[in-house]
This record gives sequence, structure tokens and C-alpha cells, in this order.
Amino acid sequence: MATKNKTNRSVKKRIKVTGGGKLKYAKVGRRHLNAHMTTKRKRGLRKAGIIQGRPSVLKKYKLALGIS
Repeated sequence: MATKNKTNRSVKKRIKVTGGGKLKYAKVGRRHLNAHMTTKRKRGLRKAGIIQGRPSVLKKYKLALGIS
């Protein structure tokens, strides 16, 4: 008897699925120690990141989220 895969809770908290099926995450490095960073770098970290790569990479994250 086949069982359902459990959702990885840590991945669920960090990654959101967009309407088009892309995987979106918040970029790291904005919490503290920002004084030495350039404004351009901090502005770039403000934007959400999109997980890109081979289909096998995306499949790994989607399986962890419970999406087939």
C-alpha cells in the first residue's frame, strides 16, 4: 500500500509557490551587519529570489513541499 509523502516543514516555511508554479524564497543576509554593505547590494537582497535550475532540482523542492 502506497503512503503519502510528508511535507518538509522547514522547506514549507522558507519557500512559497507562485501562481505560475515557480518557487520563491527570501534572500539571506539582510538581518544584521549591513553597515558595510553598499546600497545597491542591500537593494538587491530586498527582492525575492526564484529557484531556477534543472527540472531535477525543482522536483526535489516540490517533493519536499508535497507538490507533484
